[in-house]
Amino acid sequence: MTDVEWADREALVPTPCYVVDETLIEENLKVLKGVMDRTGAKILLAQKAFSMYALYPLIGRYLHGATASGLHEARLCAEEMVAPLKSQGRRVENHIFSPAYKESEFGEILQYCDHIVFNSWSQVQRFGPRAKAAGKSIGLRINPEHSTQEGHAIYDPCGLGSRLGVTLENFEKELGLGQMGESEETGARQLLEGLHFHTLCEQDADALEETLDAVEEKFGRYLPGMKWINFGGGHHITRPGYDIPRLERCIKRMQDKYGLTVYLEPGEAVALNAGFLVTQVLEIVHNKIHIAILDTSAACHMPDVLEMPYRPPLTGSGEPGEKAYTYRLAGPTCLAGDIIGDYSFPRPLREGDRLVFQDMAIYSMVKNNTFNGMPLPAIILRGKDGECLTIKEFGYGDFKGRLS
Repeated sequence: MTDVEWADREALVPTPCYVVDETLIEENLKVLKGVMDRTGAKILLAQKAFSMYALYPLIGRYLHGATASGLHEARLCAEEMVAPLKSQGRRVENHIFSPAYKESEFGEILQYCDHIVFNSWSQVQRFGPRAKAAGKSIGLRINPEHSTQEGHAIYDPCGLGSRLGVTLENFEKELGLGQMGESEETGARQLLEGLHFHTLCEQDADALEETLDAVEEKFGRYLPGMKWINFGGGHHITRPGYDIPRLERCIKRMQDKYGLTVYLEPGEAVALNAGFLVTQVLEIVHNKIHIAILDTSAACHMPDVLEMPYRPPLTGSGEPGEKAYTYRLAGPTCLAGDIIGDYSFPRPLREGDRLVFQDMAIYSMVKNNTFNGMPLPAIILRGKDGECLTIKEFGYGDFKGRLS
């Protein structure tokens, strides 16, 4: 579909709304499947980034399954990906990792998940025997203590004092090993089939290669005898320019050297650049600068704009001052900092104008909220035929239902 044709369709959808493009999703999936086909690695959808389950059957036809961060995501995968594809004769896997599991939820998790990754030896000791008895594959998240990202400490699992993953010191301390590793390993170690690490955030394969060096240096002696290793997420595999050959060399390195099955669980790569947020200009105000108030909110509908922070791409716009008319785009909530960013346009904005933010499929629907009673954006699927199908609309009941 051309930009002109999309502009015509965009005028018909309600605002605000998320529009996810099925064709663009499938293009990403084909890239990921190519990696799997060439290497034998198994790639999973990380639902924490993208949980539009209307597309789970499509995703499951390309990928090896999904991974969850807790009970609800695990159940969603079981109901919307595992069950539909099982009825079609295809088996996909359902993985889970949590920093700590709740006793009241663990029995249900065992019903849904194939792989269960723990965050500490105490969690392995507490829940591992039950998981093993239920036939689950058990893993432990490790922390290689090697940071490869700059400027986003909130997303760095290897930062000082991180609660995510077991450091080598604690790994060996809990096993009862001396520095030379002469003591007999504990029963908890015997439960493990794999190691998991997740250290990246929107990064290329060079960062993964660095991380693998640290993993091998610190935990390499424990890899022989394991069945699998999980490289976690944060791999921007479908971004233009991503070094896929280097990624594949990293995968083959673990396969050839240790005989391991390699898992990856990207979230962003599945839906990168495949979604849009359509919004409407409600009002133009002036306070030294031109300010356009939209019917969408950074705080409510695109929280990563404030958390990262970052400036989302906007169709037809430029950097401040690049085009003739510059505006600060802001939301309608009471939060003074509910600001999306400064953009320039070839003509003045007017009330009723529609704007289309790009790359809005990831970390948007999964993070949005109803602060100030803001309505949630509708969810629309743009099919391969270009038609827009409304998957879900939200109203007052969705706001009230979250309260008491």
